Amino acid sequence: MQLEQFIDANGPDSEATGSDSDASGFQKENNRLLKIPVDGLVTVKVGTMVAYTGDLTFTGKSSAEGGLTGIVKDAVTDEGTPVMEAEGSGSLYLADQGKKVQVLSLDADESISVNGTDVLAFEEQVDYEIGTIGSLSGAAAGGLTNVYLTGPGDVAISTHGDPLVMSPPVTTDPDATVAWSSNLSPSIGTNKLIEIGQQSGESMQMEFTGENGFVVVQPYEEGGNM
Repeated sequence: MQLEQFIDANGPDSEATGSDSDASGFQKENNRLLKIPVDGLVTVKVGTMVAYTGDLTFTGKSSAEGGLTGIVKDAVTDEGTPVMEAEGSGSLYLADQGKKVQVLSLDADESISVNGTDVLAFEEQVDYEIGTIGSLSGAAAGGLTNVYLTGPGDVAISTHGDPLVMSPPVTTDPDATVAWSSNLSPSIGTNKLIEIGQQSGESMQMEFTGENGFVVVQPYEEGGNM
């Protein structure tokens, strides 16, 4: 491939080549790269910024009292990967370790609960609440930190591979569970039948009951989430 062909084939979408104010909302440059036209403020996962244009400033959140650090907190090790706020005017490009980007547009009062590790970014007007599934004192299961996001606004999550959306009742591996609808309240259970004398992630399970809603899983076990 000639150099000019490479540049043309891999440059930003033509719609994005104008001024940064020409478009709004989260946009996928490709399956693994998210573009956010910023005109104000957006909250993003630390370590995911790969480039930006325009005039943007970044402020990290180091205090749990700020309500943000716990978003991607590991419940067992008590180590958190904080998020940051990008503020100003420009275009922000995000990627998370080669994971695929999924953009969800939430209507007013529409909600979704997302595994904290898989939250990539959300718009300023999106309300959020951090919760924990399971017992923090459980040596094997620990707890799963999730973020309850309510629209209106765009939310970006990341998945290892293509996600699968399932209907309850369903039982999932916590390390492969990405998100679920707001009407579901999963519980952590233990399947004694698959305890085989050694540590097995599949022995800990998330149980979703009910007849309505959805659960999003990925073909990959994050490992260390629980």
